[in-house]
Amino acid sequence: MLYRSFVYLLGMFINFFGVALLINATLGAGFWTAFFIGVSDKLGFTVGFWYGAFQLIIILINAKLMKQLPEYRAVLPVFLESLILDFWLEIVFANVDLSTAPFVLQVAALLAGVAIIGLGVAIYILPQFPRAPVDQLFLAVSARFNMSIQAGQTTVAVIMTALALLIGGPVGIGTLAPMLFLGPVIQLCYTRAYPVYYKFHRKAAELDQAGYI
Repeated sequence: MLYRSFVYLLGMFINFFGVALLINATLGAGFWTAFFIGVSDKLGFTVGFWYGAFQLIIILINAKLMKQLPEYRAVLPVFLESLILDFWLEIVFANVDLSTAPFVLQVAALLAGVAIIGLGVAIYILPQFPRAPVDQLFLAVSARFNMSIQAGQTTVAVIMTALALLIGGPVGIGTLAPMLFLGPVIQLCYTRAYPVYYKFHRKAAELDQAGYI
């Protein structure tokens, strides 16, 4: 349990380090954020309000896709992720401003952010703990329609980008890059990380049984 919890939190921290880079690249919002901003502009209330509201809706969508009861424990990772994102944005990147940086540096931060998000998501889904609804959605789509993780993530990204565009959300390079590349990066990292995770998982289980951890 200790090993799985460590991997789970490590994946979250890596993931939101990438999200912070993506935001600080200032080249447009990610596809989910662009959608929430668009809804906020059209219907009022804050982006955070719609983020929370749609998380609850997505919990129900995931349950329907997986043909099981709603996973309300998914509220826990939403809470953890909000704290971790604030840690990166409000503490680590508090004094970072790339809005006036050279365009090539902004693009580098954007692409690095996408790569790091992909690595973080791949690590964070390994322990099979509750996932945030938006992360569980692409896994539910993959399982329901017999797709690879890459195809499921890209399908969700394309749909959300299209919806964001339709309602007038801020779609830009920062939206298109995750849409095109995040799915393949997650698939690649997950494929590489899976055997390593279970190799150390067995060793951790042996140490746990021996009373060392």
